[in-house]
Amino acid sequence: MRAAATHLPKVSASAAPVLDLSGPKLRHGFESLVECAEATGGIERYVGALALKASLFEERLGNGRVGALTEVGFYDLASFITPARRRIAAWLGLNGFAAMRARLVALLEGWSDVATTDRRLQAFVASFPIDREHRWARDLAAETLHFTAPDRYPLMTRWMWDQRVNSGVLREIWHSADADPGGAIMANDDFATFLTLREELEGFLQGNGVFRDLPFYVDLLCAHVYAGYINDKGGQYLRADFCGNPRDDSMAHTRRLLGLDAVDAESGRTRLKLIDGEAYVLGETRRLSSQRSADADS
Repeated sequence: MRAAATHLPKVSASAAPVLDLSGPKLRHGFESLVECAEATGGIERYVGALALKASLFEERLGNGRVGALTEVGFYDLASFITPARRRIAAWLGLNGFAAMRARLVALLEGWSDVATTDRRLQAFVASFPIDREHRWARDLAAETLHFTAPDRYPLMTRWMWDQRVNSGVLREIWHSADADPGGAIMANDDFATFLTLREELEGFLQGNGVFRDLPFYVDLLCAHVYAGYINDKGGQYLRADFCGNPRDDSMAHTRRLLGLDAVDAESGRTRLKLIDGEAYVLGETRRLSSQRSADADS
């Protein structure tokens, strides 16, 4: 297991946003996470799964390897990104994998300089149509950054915080949300906000005896908090991704948010849907966009 890193980027005191987080809500969320995870192998099992996911992303994308990413390798990664895996095949069918790889190369170029994070992430999102069908682009970029370099990039997905629709984990742990549930939270969904949120959550976890694998404990805590919101009220923009979960599995939505339900262990089939509607199998080359183009030319 990984010890707490000492080289994490920090937000300067003058630039850090003020986040009004609720201690009781965080304690309730953490206690619920520990209790619910126990029934399916314990919280360390989930931390280990996230570490393996990060290892896969780093192996395929880290240290410049993104330039050599294959289409099969990309589909393997996308299978673990919940908002993207049900929709991305249609875009690839129209635009081809080379266009996606070029966008990922630009996203990760200069990855060690976190000062350019917002610019690179925004450019990635802007390279796709700005409509409901392509909202997954933000999540794809956010998970790519985070799981390729989890010590450097906090998780910045829409379910963590989406200022435009005023929803996400940040709202669920906001201290004053109970007093004004419909009021807007004055926090940007930018790198500084997400980094400050991670710093505060890591401080909370350390106060509760967690000192190793902090990025993944933060991921689990946040996913479990938002899973509670989905269970109680339903997340409209993720509703299609969360249908069919067994009601007696209290960790189902937590796993789904983090893409830990991606693969059927026996068949290798994933939840990523190809353009023909079939489920993608890890490492499979059939029915990918490049293969279809080759078949059409022959």
